[in-house]
Amino acid sequence: MMRRALLPLLLAAVLPAHAADAPLAPPLAPIAVPSQSMPAVIQRYQLDAAALEHRYTVQNGDARAQAFERFYRDWRVALESLPFDSYGVDDRIDWVMLRNQIAFDQRELAASRARFAQAEFLVPFVRPLLELAEARRLMQPQDGARSAALLQKALEGVQAAQDKLLAQGAWDSAHPYASRSTANRAARIAAAVARDLKAWYEYYAGYDPAFSWWTKRPYADLDKAIAVYVDKLNERLVGRSDKLLNVTGDPIGRAGLVSALQREMIPYTPEELMALAEKELAWGEAELRKAAREMGYGDDWHAAMEKVKTLYVPPGEQPAMVLGLQREAEAYVNDLITIPELARNSWRMDMMDVDAQLINPFFLGGDTILVSYPTDTMTQPQKLMSMRGNNPHFSRATVHHELIPGHHLQMFMSARYQPQRMLFDTPFYVEGWAVYWEMLLYERGFAVKPEDRIGMMFWRNHRAARILFSLGFHLGKITPEQAVDMLIQRVGHEPDNARAEVRRSFNGDYPPLYQAGYMIGALQLRALARELTAQGMSLRQYHDAVMQSGELPIELLRARLRGERIGRDFAPSWRFYR
Repeated sequence: MMRRALLPLLLAAVLPAHAADAPLAPPLAPIAVPSQSMPAVIQRYQLDAAALEHRYTVQNGDARAQAFERFYRDWRVALESLPFDSYGVDDRIDWVMLRNQIAFDQRELAASRARFAQAEFLVPFVRPLLELAEARRLMQPQDGARSAALLQKALEGVQAAQDKLLAQGAWDSAHPYASRSTANRAARIAAAVARDLKAWYEYYAGYDPAFSWWTKRPYADLDKAIAVYVDKLNERLVGRSDKLLNVTGDPIGRAGLVSALQREMIPYTPEELMALAEKELAWGEAELRKAAREMGYGDDWHAAMEKVKTLYVPPGEQPAMVLGLQREAEAYVNDLITIPELARNSWRMDMMDVDAQLINPFFLGGDTILVSYPTDTMTQPQKLMSMRGNNPHFSRATVHHELIPGHHLQMFMSARYQPQRMLFDTPFYVEGWAVYWEMLLYERGFAVKPEDRIGMMFWRNHRAARILFSLGFHLGKITPEQAVDMLIQRVGHEPDNARAEVRRSFNGDYPPLYQAGYMIGALQLRALARELTAQGMSLRQYHDAVMQSGELPIELLRARLRGERIGRDFAPSWRFYR
């Protein structure tokens, strides 16, 4: 365990000595790049999409779906009319990416409507309520008496659906069973409808006396009934009775994964990516055994990792530990990438609150690093779990992953170079960049002590396991419970941390490929670095060029750095893994 008296010495050793008068203004000459046409087109697309989103707020409504279907169709026609053949490297990339994004959005819209239809038998009362909410957004006149009758009929529909649920399987023969994922989807649909209906009711209530007279009681009864039914769905079919122990999700199936991989321009099948991850995880386990032998534990890497987990800092010293690790990493990479002075000085640190740590037990970052460490309100087991999972050796990778050269520097540069490409936000670039640095620093010997190598390899293996359990879940091959067990047995997670990680992965806040993007994107960036440095580019030139390219699928980043004028029918084909 690190002693308090050692912290000032550690910080003094790693804090870089920046000149007091170091300029905060960047060199302006590189900003004067040749004119591009597509950034304005992409900005117009984003503004037009936002305008539709502003009006069509009912997520599962038919009017919204029809408006966006037309929007995507019209924009594809408009894109084809642009003078693609006259475009240079960057405009061609942006044109292809915008068309690719629109095609993906079209597929997602169709898939979303199909998933709604699959779950509708559990919430057969919602469609008229969606139409009611959309009518308000479309500023159509309403009638209090008719609205009250509709609400009453919906209330009867909720009660009938709940009676079927409580009858334990008395479903229509066409739907004899409801999976956890389908029930979870139905519960989300019902909860969303309740929010839409609340907005509808509050728009009129108090302003239209006749509306309030007719609808006040039936609305209140219906709102309460929907909330009770959602709770019953979660209890009886989803199994979400304990937020720490049960996780669920909504698997999108193989077709959904293939569609998402097309959007990310990854020319591999889900099965190929899982095989790749298995190889990477096996390599990582071998690295753990090497470090365990150096620590005197033979091949028992679990025992060696257990020792590393006990080396946490005392209460109150976590922020100083984070700062020391960041300054150490920043000094190490100073010759490998250009770091603007403003980027060095514009990040900040906050502590993660207790509720957030239940979902994400580790650090989060960007321009602010959120530090995980127990508070005095946590139980004793929760405190130990958090301290053990965020010890200095594990944090050696997470700190530079979140700050410099990771996400903070990446976001700083993305906002300043080709910012229109933030529309194409992809975990294969965003998370891949941060994990690429974890890989590069490991290969270059940044982690000298075996304890540090175990800490960094914990995260490397975590990324490989994420590919296996996230793709396996969406393919229907791995349950959330099996994913938790994988993280405990093959990575070395604390049990509660493993549950929180799986819950975070499947709770719907992240796209289905997000967890796979960490390692796959890093492997792409590593392969591209090896390719271009073999042709004479320095690592510093490579890293700077990546940072000035904007957010792109890595295969299109490769085309840009190679100066390729891609065709309008560009399709991914780069087999980057050897």
